[in-house]
Amino acid sequence: MRAAFFLLSLSAVAGSAAAQQQSLGIFGTWGAFQKNGRCYAITEPWRGPKAQGWRAHMTVTFDPVRGARGQVYFRLGRAKRAGSAVLLRIDDKTFQLAAGGADAWGADVRADAEIVGAMRTGLEMSVETRTEQGATLRESYRLRGAATAIDAAAIACARR
Repeated sequence: MRAAFFLLSLSAVAGSAAAQQQSLGIFGTWGAFQKNGRCYAITEPWRGPKAQGWRAHMTVTFDPVRGARGQVYFRLGRAKRAGSAVLLRIDDKTFQLAAGGADAWGADVRADAEIVGAMRTGLEMSVETRTEQGATLRESYRLRGAATAIDAAAIACARR
């Protein structure tokens, strides 16, 4: 419910922005949007600590201008400790993400494709690291609706 409210409020706020964001649809706890030639699927964690000063979220982005096709990105709820790995678990698969500060992303194009493929068939994913204070940060995301939101974003940008 919290994620649906986040997606709806994101859509409402974006509608009044100078560069119009177009909603491509809401799919479970996932939304798909198009803005400034970029298309993306987005969700926020359903379980995890309250973020500090921003909203934790995850996106899969398609940007024809930059050549991004299914680029995976996480905005973590807290900044990670320097030197700490950021692990993404999707059901029984584990991926190590590249990261800096409160941002984490697929290490390369191949990793992005493997992550998105696992998301399509998975039920739940979680991202885990150590915070700057040394505490464990674990954020969980539901994957129901992810494949449809990703497809909506991919199709919208494929038409460009």
